[in-house]
Amino acid sequence: MPNIKSKEKRAKQSIEKRAKNRFLKARIKNDQTKIAEAVNSKNKKDAESNLNILFKDLDNAVNKGAVHKNFSSNKKSRAAKLINSIKNTKKSEKSALK
Repeated sequence: MPNIKSKEKRAKQSIEKRAKNRFLKARIKNDQTKIAEAVNSKNKKDAESNLNILFKDLDNAVNKGAVHKNFSSNKKSRAAKLINSIKNTKKSEKSALK
């Protein structure tokens, strides 16, 4: 433990900040897992609703400083691409049926 009062405060703040950041990052990972499960089950409606939740959580994490904005952009892009793969496969299945 630090002996200086300001260092004690800084140590306490860093512990609190780490807990908040871990919570926000875990939330993002859970959202990504839900999207992946929805895509695997080809449930477009659930995937899109989870995508909106992921976007909101990523924006929130960027505003709080938990993640970098480029990290957020990368995750958003990959998630959207994954969901678009569901839409594209359904279109290709329809064209294959004709």
